[in-house]
Amino acid sequence: MIRVALTILLPLLAPTAIYFLWLYTIGRVGERGAPWTWLIVGGLVAAAVALVVIGVGSGSRTGTYVPPHVESGRLVPGQIMPPGGH
Repeated sequence: MIRVALTILLPLLAPTAIYFLWLYTIGRVGERGAPWTWLIVGGLVAAAVALVVIGVGSGSRTGTYVPPHVESGRLVPGQIMPPGGH
């Protein structure tokens, strides 16, 4: 859940939070409406960039996934075995 919050929700909501923080600091909180279209577009762009960066930064994982299993009474965690390695 924390990963979802950091990779999707934070970039999505950051432009709106920054805008309202800026309005608060200059003292114009109730003066005019927020530019919702630009805030939404900015949030979507930031979330898309975050997802692309995470997707590119995670690297290529080739191999076979071996799910968690029990071996000799011990739980062996899931892992990705390299190609041809067993």
